[in-house]
Amino acid sequence: MSDPIDTAENPGLDDALADDLAEKLAACLDAIRRMQRVVVAFSAGVDSTLLLALAVDALGPANVLAAVGISPSLPAEERKAAKRIAEQIGAELVEVTTEELDDPRYAANPAERCYFCKHDLFGRLGELAKRRDFETVLSGANADDTGDFRPGMRAGLELGVRSPLMEAGLTKAQIRELSRHMKLPTWDKPAMACLASRVPYGQSITAERLGRIEQAELAIRKLGFRQVRVRDHDQVARIEVPADDLPGLLELRIEVAAAMKQAGYAYATMDLLGFRSGSANEVLPDQQARAEGNREPGR
Repeated sequence: MSDPIDTAENPGLDDALADDLAEKLAACLDAIRRMQRVVVAFSAGVDSTLLLALAVDALGPANVLAAVGISPSLPAEERKAAKRIAEQIGAELVEVTTEELDDPRYAANPAERCYFCKHDLFGRLGELAKRRDFETVLSGANADDTGDFRPGMRAGLELGVRSPLMEAGLTKAQIRELSRHMKLPTWDKPAMACLASRVPYGQSITAERLGRIEQAELAIRKLGFRQVRVRDHDQVARIEVPADDLPGLLELRIEVAAAMKQAGYAYATMDLLGFRSGSANEVLPDQQARAEGNREPGR
């Protein structure tokens, strides 16, 4: 794995971004170095992969532990990817079994579902850190995450989790740019989210439901679509792919419909607006999203 980028030696970086990236990267690395020994909440996504690589570069592999939460909401392919990427970066990986599905507050799938999930995960990672003599748990949240409904961030704040990428002001686009120059395999990986995010608020989360979502999305990816969401509406699968991919999905409608039936759905539909991250939050009032999702504890 390559060292963190030196923007002065990478003229391929956009000139307007180079100085800003260098400043933010330096701030992020400096913050991580002051933490000394860290557990990184790792999902093999774009953000947590960059964070893990920076932590290993800043502190050395002996002072960094990658921890991935294992539950029915994590696709098997992502579990495999976490093992592979952590090995490439040179970090020890620990799998931590979470039990959010056993929490009726989570299973009921309210708008603050992610709060209960992250509270379970971060609580377990905090316990892991204490057992292994690590000081701080890190999250891969970035600066763009403050603009969406993210109740999980509140759980992190309550449990003392740090988010160096966010603290340094790194945006998703900048994280991808840094990842590309560090030759990280996730630099162009499509946005991911836990499988529970495909279930509309108020409809219960079950292992069976998550399993059919996983099977359905894997089938569509095997048809050649990198970015996909299968939104679970009981018997109906509402499929989101990028708008440019809608004609291709329509051409394969017979294969797609068959795959959805095999996964357990009676009907398959195509969302005409195409893929958009966090589309489940479109039904939430903006004021609720701002007030409940991202406020600091006690505020």
